[in-house]
Amino acid sequence: MFSGIVEAIGRVSAVRDTPQERVVVIRLPAGWKFGEGESVAVEGVCSTVQRRSAADFEVVYMHETLRRTTLGTLRRGSPVNLERSLRLNALVSGHLVQGHVDATARIRGIRQDGSAKIYEFAIPSRYRRYVVEKGSIALDGISLTVKSETPHGCTVSLLAYTLAHTTLGQKRKGDRVNVEADVIAKYVEKLFRK
Repeated sequence: MFSGIVEAIGRVSAVRDTPQERVVVIRLPAGWKFGEGESVAVEGVCSTVQRRSAADFEVVYMHETLRRTTLGTLRRGSPVNLERSLRLNALVSGHLVQGHVDATARIRGIRQDGSAKIYEFAIPSRYRRYVVEKGSIALDGISLTVKSETPHGCTVSLLAYTLAHTTLGQKRKGDRVNVEADVIAKYVEKLFRK
């Protein structure tokens, strides 16, 4: 479980593809302490640390993860949002994020709004029902508030701080992001279907 508050922007140092999986090696952010077997969110995807050294850590992705996320596009040097998993005594500054990405969304547009920027996202129709104005959504692992619903998905308003401290500040119109709908909305929907 994560809070959607990105702790660091990491850099991919190597990518190895095999017929069975994709291995991604990421430089270890300064001062980070965690061990093999622990979970870390990489671009919002809950990832198990397979190997850790003093300089980097390694995560492995199966085909299902690569189909549902943007991780198949990672290359050496790619920036990635990183967040370590929550501890039971941790402050949840964002919202509860599982790291179980539902789909990808495309950036339809970006416009200035004072010191902020408004990003519009096209979300697959199957997941739009979980998007509500002023509700929570995780995009590339970042806990964000939905500014407004649109016919294609939603908009979010991003502060300069968020743009500078996450990979969203480097994204452009047409780029894809990982989307995780609010888990509470999914459970409520399931309960009412029964």
